[in-house]
Amino acid sequence: MSFKDSLRSDNAAVFTNIAEFAIPTSIRYEGTLYEDVPCVLTKVKAKDRQAPASDHAQGIYLVSSNAYFPVESLDGIVPEKGTRIELSDETGFMRRFYVAQASCPEGMVHLELEGLDE
Repeated sequence: MSFKDSLRSDNAAVFTNIAEFAIPTSIRYEGTLYEDVPCVLTKVKAKDRQAPASDHAQGIYLVSSNAYFPVESLDGIVPEKGTRIELSDETGFMRRFYVAQASCPEGMVHLELEGLDE
C-alpha cells in the first residue's frame, strides 16, 4: 500500500469518522441535496467587511468557515470556486456560503467558505 493509499483510507476512517470529528451534514449544491455527509466544519467566524461606498447596510458581517468531507459524498463532484453552496449546522439550519477556494487533495474535499450574516 502506497503512502497516498494509506492517507485516503485514514481520511475516511479517522478524519471523517462521525464518532470522532465529523458531523452528519446536509449539503445542497447545484440544486441537489446530499444528506448525511460526514463533514468537519470549522467554527463560523465573523469579521467586519469592507463595504463599498454605495452600500449603506450596517450590521452585516462577512463570515468564513472551512469544510472538509470525502469527495465520494457528493458523487465525486468538487464544488467550484465562485459557486454557491448550503450546509446544515448542528441544529439543521441551512446556511448559505460562497466557495472562496476549493481543492481535493487525496480524496478529501477542502472548501474555504464565505458568506454574509447579521
